[in-house]
Amino acid sequence: MIFDEVVVVRGGGDLATGTIHKLHRCGFRVLVLEVPNPTAIRRKVSFSEAIYDGKIEIEGVTGVHVDDLDKMKEAWNNKNIPLMIDPKGRWIKEVKPNIVVDAIMAKKNLGTTKNMADMTIALGPGFAAGEDVDVVIETARGHDLGRLILKGEAKKNTGIPGVIGGYSKERVLHSPCDGNMKNSKAIGDIVKKGETIACVGNTPIKATISGILRGIIRNGSLVKKGLKIGDIDPRLSEINNCYTISDKARNIAGGVLEAIFYMKNNKR
Repeated sequence: MIFDEVVVVRGGGDLATGTIHKLHRCGFRVLVLEVPNPTAIRRKVSFSEAIYDGKIEIEGVTGVHVDDLDKMKEAWNNKNIPLMIDPKGRWIKEVKPNIVVDAIMAKKNLGTTKNMADMTIALGPGFAAGEDVDVVIETARGHDLGRLILKGEAKKNTGIPGVIGGYSKERVLHSPCDGNMKNSKAIGDIVKKGETIACVGNTPIKATISGILRGIIRNGSLVKKGLKIGDIDPRLSEINNCYTISDKARNIAGGVLEAIFYMKNNKR
């Protein structure tokens, strides 16, 4: 079944991908809008990688990079997900979607407004439900993950990663300086604590713990000091997680789907 509804999702990173994937499989026509140079870390499960490679397949669903409306419709007809470069959301006026989802995860509103579509949804902090958008989805791990917020804002970003295998801050890598990424390890590689996995310019980036390199920013990317650039999972038995959508992303996606039908039912 294909619904008449068109959903524009702003952002194609790993958390956004959970929503994009679920809405597509539920029969919505999804268009993804991205920046020219996405900096996803969990690239194997981020539709944004299609901007570089032309296409990407994630759990049986293919995203394709397109640059006009005819190619967008062709992607839909082929049961694929089209992605366009459009950081300002200019294509929204042309496409006239029924639903807009802001999944940029910038911790602030980069321009999404309620008048962009009949239904507007945003993920995480930086938006006020009832003002900026209709519904905000909680993205903080814990009891309220995926909860619909109909008035007010999501929890503030703590900057503290979720605990995996007993590690939190230790498993996340940040750039020590400005420069270009030079990766010496790939997603899925097993790394040892202290081992160099990349360089930013001439500065080596060493693994903070031993485990599986679950994510790392694309080789050659220009990064700024302090930017999150890598993610290590200490659980060596969980290598398949590098290539599948996370529990957090699926939970948030469920919240988005609930928000859509909640608003539909209330409008009736």
